[in-house]
Amino acid sequence: MLKERIAGFVDEVRAIDGIEGAALVTKDGVMIGRSFPREISEKWFAAMSASVLASAESAASVISITPPVRVRIDAAGGCILLHDAGDKLLVVAVLTVGAEPDQVIARLEPLAQQIGEAF
Repeated sequence: MLKERIAGFVDEVRAIDGIEGAALVTKDGVMIGRSFPREISEKWFAAMSASVLASAESAASVISITPPVRVRIDAAGGCILLHDAGDKLLVVAVLTVGAEPDQVIARLEPLAQQIGEAF
C-alpha cells in the first residue's frame, strides 16, 4: 500500500509539464521513490539533494529568516527544484531543457504540500 502511494505521488510529479525526472527523498537523504529517464546514482543524488536543502535551511537560520520552502538550482544544462514536503520528505524535480521553472513551481507547490500532509 505504501509503495503504491509513493509511486502514485512520483507519477503525479512526473506528469507536470516540464519535469523529466522526479524523486521523493527523506530529509536524511534516502530515496523512497523515483522516476528518471536514465540511470542515476540514487544514493548520491538523494544524499546531495537532502544536503542542499538542509544547507539552505541552516543558512536561513544563521540570518534569522524562515527556512526556505524550495531551492532552485539553475545550470546551463537544466534546472533542479528541491521542494520541502513536510517534516520528513522533500520532492526533487529535474526540469526539461527549456521548461519554465515558475510554471513548474506553481503546479509542484500544492502537490508537495499534499505529499507532506500524507506522510
